Amino acid sequence: MTAPTSSGPASSDPVSSGPTSSGPPSAPGADSLSDGVIGTGDLVFFVVAAAAPLTVMAGVAPVAIGMAGNAAPVGYLLSGLLLVVFAAGFTAMSRFVRNAGAFYAYIGRGLGRPTGAGSAYVALFSYNAIEVGLLAAFGWFTESGFEDLTGVRVAWWIWAAAGLVAIAVLGYLRVTLSAKILGVALVLEVLVLFVFEAGVLAHGGGPQGVDFGTLSPARLGEPGVGGMFVLTIGAFIGFEATAIYAEEARRPERTVPRATYVAVAFLALFYTFTVWMIINAYGSDRAQTVAAGDGGPDMVFAATERFVGVWAADSMHVLIITSAFAATLAFHNGAARYFYALGREGLLPARLGTVSPKTRAPAVAVLTQSAVALAVIVATMIGGADPYTVTFLWSSGSGILGVILMQALAALAVYGFFRRDRRGMPFWRVVAAPLLACAGLAVMIVLVCADLDLLTGASSGVNAALIAPLPLLFVVGAGVALRIRRRTPAAYERLTTVDAERV
Repeated sequence: MTAPTSSGPASSDPVSSGPTSSGPPSAPGADSLSDGVIGTGDLVFFVVAAAAPLTVMAGVAPVAIGMAGNAAPVGYLLSGLLLVVFAAGFTAMSRFVRNAGAFYAYIGRGLGRPTGAGSAYVALFSYNAIEVGLLAAFGWFTESGFEDLTGVRVAWWIWAAAGLVAIAVLGYLRVTLSAKILGVALVLEVLVLFVFEAGVLAHGGGPQGVDFGTLSPARLGEPGVGGMFVLTIGAFIGFEATAIYAEEARRPERTVPRATYVAVAFLALFYTFTVWMIINAYGSDRAQTVAAGDGGPDMVFAATERFVGVWAADSMHVLIITSAFAATLAFHNGAARYFYALGREGLLPARLGTVSPKTRAPAVAVLTQSAVALAVIVATMIGGADPYTVTFLWSSGSGILGVILMQALAALAVYGFFRRDRRGMPFWRVVAAPLLACAGLAVMIVLVCADLDLLTGASSGVNAALIAPLPLLFVVGAGVALRIRRRTPAAYERLTTVDAERV
């Protein structure tokens, strides 16, 4: 695969790109990902499965309710609206930038190659952190669920290792197979939550009936709202994966925007409605007390058993396992494609930028990603750390913060990319929306850093250590790009310019 060289001078940053060619893409090269195999539905499955709706609603939403009480539904809705604003500019840029290293390419084009390379290292770390955390959570959920069903206890790390093998195999095979697996898991976990919601409504709501007062924006003035946003914004992490798969999508100029809007809109409405139903199930006067007490972890399961039946609650216990597996698979695929993109462009060893001749999957990147996950699982096991409260929550803290940081930079990059030439795009979409999203995400970053302990349950020293890799890796990545500029200017010019239609 030969990357195109830029016609501009070596020092020109941000990177400029004109409209893509309207002609058909050329045949994929030996090291190119599969072209035109992913449709809008596949992308939506990748994104929503990565968000893990059942895991978020059953495992995390009670914590948000415990913090902010009746403000939680509006918190999820507001977070979704902010990301819809972000998506306006994000999808506008997707018409001109199609690269498996989505954040890296977007930020590099809009804010300069060194900034893009720094963000690439942060994004790679963040996706890895989230993926290995989810893998540990999968093992933890499976150990508990299997013991409840059979009475036999199998250690969490055995389940995690088995899950990793399955995920690695699926990652090595054609990407469309992963989309089918994710689609089945997603439909089942969303369906069981719909069953719960229907059960609550069929009983006329909870003790106070259907209470619409909890949907009032005035609730955002209640205590604990700041900490709640750590969880509500984190519930959407992964939706930007639509851009990661742009090189493999059919008609990405349409597929990526459609999938992004569908995914974010669905998650925003689904989360808001589900959390509202959870509060209704207990009553707006009791929900926060239950969520903050000993019954919080089982809050959704108990309500499902009460309003629907034991069979639904048991099904939910099983499906939270498949939810965690699906989310791990989605993030595994995303992280592997970052390894691939950075290896292809010389920011990591070139071997990572190769694909399997048979499946067109980034084979070496998949194996590398699997090795990283295995190392963390082994370290957790040897160290005797808790797979949920330590590996999952701590790594999620770092990963969520890193992705929000990338989103803020990407929003600013959209403005930078279109600042001199809007390329026929409306002002609101490529100027107003990106700047508004960047400001909103910056506020979220401050809130996450200030209240990270609400997510990790760790000391201030541990939280500082979890945040520290992000600026450090950013500096390292920018330094690598500057070294490439100094040593091989031609290679530096090719950074961020490998697009699917120009490969």
